[in-house]
Amino acid sequence: MSISIRMNDKELELIRKYAELNGTTVSEVMRKAILEKIEDEFDIFLYEKAFKAYEKDPKTYTLEEAKTLLGIE
Repeated sequence: MSISIRMNDKELELIRKYAELNGTTVSEVMRKAILEKIEDEFDIFLYEKAFKAYEKDPKTYTLEEAKTLLGIE
């Protein structure tokens, strides 16, 4: 699939130079940047969800307790 992105000349030149310095293509730079942004935002979402759960019940477990609860040896 092909996607078009509008940008000014300075932005495009910056991306081209970055791609060249890293031995990759503009397409690969853009693809990686977009996916990393999505992953970062998803990580923040999961952290916030977990922190809210912790605030409701701040019980913590040692590593050994967690292994026992999860049946991991």
